[in-house]
Amino acid sequence: MTQGIHLYQPPADSPPASSLQISYEVLIVDDHPLYRAALRGAVAAACTDSEFYEADSIAGLFDILEQHPRADLLLLDLNLPGAYGFSALAHLRGSHPELPIIVVSATDDARTVRQALAFGAQGFVSKAADAATIGDNVQAVLRGEIVVPAGMGPEAEATADAGALDVAQRLAQLTPQQFRVFGLLCSGRLNKQIAYDLQIMEATVKAHMTAILRKLGASNRTQAALLAARLARDPSEIRVPPEGVD
Repeated sequence: MTQGIHLYQPPADSPPASSLQISYEVLIVDDHPLYRAALRGAVAAACTDSEFYEADSIAGLFDILEQHPRADLLLLDLNLPGAYGFSALAHLRGSHPELPIIVVSATDDARTVRQALAFGAQGFVSKAADAATIGDNVQAVLRGEIVVPAGMGPEAEATADAGALDVAQRLAQLTPQQFRVFGLLCSGRLNKQIAYDLQIMEATVKAHMTAILRKLGASNRTQAALLAARLARDPSEIRVPPEGVD
């Protein structure tokens, strides 16, 4: 069931609702290969001439976005490793504001759905949805509609607290590489460990960290992590090493 809450307006040159047989570039980002295959099959049945590009991590997400900057749709796993809660969604709304995003999650309670919409998703699909429902929802989003799980009704309006929305707007200012560094910071990695993980110089990590703190309005790494916790579904997932360890 789709809900026509028209918060998203497609570009002026978007095809009419009846023209769904053209080729679409669809990005699928989920760390479970079997579920990526299920999503691909559901979308292919609804949009028969689509091209699919997949990733299983934050790094892979940024790679396929760079390779396919004019993609028509992104199906994004809410629990993607390296992203905490709605942080990836918030960042993408700043870096790719024209890209329709459908959040996909097994956690489909009303609060989670409302937050996803508030942070910029054009749709929310439960991982319990069948292939036909997924296909219908994808078609609806490509027409410019907002979709939510069946049974939620129009009351599923976008809601999030003002503080979290402010953090989301700040997070949207980060570059992709800064977002990678930020994600590793939130996992408790030291600067030297982040440098090793990303195969960059430690001095480069420190420069990124300075820019991240400035953009987030945080005075130190601990404050930055506390801001990240505002977007996390489980704030206890955030891990930050003690200040001054690096």
